[in-house]
Amino acid sequence: MQLLRHETAVIRPIKPPFDHDHALSLSHLDTDRNLLVTLRYLRIYPNSRHNQSDPFHVITAALSAALLPYYPLAGTLRRRPSDHRFELHCRAGDGLPVVLAVAGGILATGDGDGDPSFMDQLTPDPDPGSDPIRPMVLQITKFSCGGFVLGASVHHAICDGFGATLFFSAVAEATRGAGGVGVIDPVWDRSVLLGPRCPPRVEYPIREFLSLDRDFSPYANSGKRVVKEYLNVEEEWLGRVKEMWYKQSGLKFTTFEALGALIWSSRIKVEKLPQNENVTFAYSISIRNIVNPPLPASYWGNSCVPMFVHLTAGEVAGQPVWKTAAAIKGSKQHATAEYVASYLDFQELHYGEGINSGRRVSGFTDWRHLGHSAVDFGWGGPTAVVPLSARLLGSVEPCFFLPGKEGVVKVLVHLEEGLVLGFRGEMDKLRNMENGLLSPI
Repeated sequence: MQLLRHETAVIRPIKPPFDHDHALSLSHLDTDRNLLVTLRYLRIYPNSRHNQSDPFHVITAALSAALLPYYPLAGTLRRRPSDHRFELHCRAGDGLPVVLAVAGGILATGDGDGDPSFMDQLTPDPDPGSDPIRPMVLQITKFSCGGFVLGASVHHAICDGFGATLFFSAVAEATRGAGGVGVIDPVWDRSVLLGPRCPPRVEYPIREFLSLDRDFSPYANSGKRVVKEYLNVEEEWLGRVKEMWYKQSGLKFTTFEALGALIWSSRIKVEKLPQNENVTFAYSISIRNIVNPPLPASYWGNSCVPMFVHLTAGEVAGQPVWKTAAAIKGSKQHATAEYVASYLDFQELHYGEGINSGRRVSGFTDWRHLGHSAVDFGWGGPTAVVPLSARLLGSVEPCFFLPGKEGVVKVLVHLEEGLVLGFRGEMDKLRNMENGLLSPI
């Protein structure tokens, strides 16, 4: 299928949102080194006969309205000379770039099984070394069948998935004429709401979870090809697994804990690492209601802290999977206000020393409850949300839990190409648990 990019429009707020150029400070969560990546993902909208409007014109007009309160997205990220942290520069006349592209053929509903090289063309891929950096670049690709794809490249320093959804929901409200844009003004105040204490003090044992190494980059190119593996996991089957584990352990596991343990253990087994090598399960947890006072509902900066499970490869590969799930469950006890405060203070005290979470990190993120599927520009919600990024939480092989069909959890796993067959074999073994219903797409 051929794709042609026609133009790049720079969308500006409908009226000037400020009267002088200025810089906005980011929080210490925004500037976490593990978050200095661009998230690229797609929302897929197949043909809808009830709306024959041009999605490019409709969405760009709504963007202009939404950028009035969300004007920082039209700015640029630049490093501050004093400490090399990012800050957001806002200048009069700045705008958000939106690429218009067209493609022939029929747009599939998008379960992620399309041609990877074509899918990758559906959203811009900014140069990570560019200076300054655009916090957001969009692409709208119209298909001859009437469907379209909204591709987004969002720098993680500007917001997380929840914050991006707040913005896209505001755009969607504007497309529907709901008048909702600006009713609840988005809150910035990042360095105030999530800044270090004065003086900073690390009272939680953060060094048990993080390492310091100026020469280590978690996203350095290893030269190994990473590919995508999609799975559909029946919730009914997973429920039977969790019930079996409850009888064995007396613990009730969430879907994230159980499925994360199943996938992590399968991955570690096929990697065949030395038994005593340390491995890490990394995930994010919302701090919106953990910090005191809670973050405002319209705060759209990064509002999660990373959590870590450190085990040896021998433990993960050799112990019953429910024990790994129990370790993931147990790690949530660290999600306290003091953990968050100490994490921020640790970032303040040691930022220049190369804070990282280790070398064998498997990152897990749950996109099922971020509201991606509810973003309706007038054609209904997207039929699929497809991540294109393979760098997250200090991992170059992240795992995404995605919105799926009712009764199904859709999972995207990134793996080194040479490990795929072995990983499938390990997952096939799990299929025999209670005659499970776990199958590749």
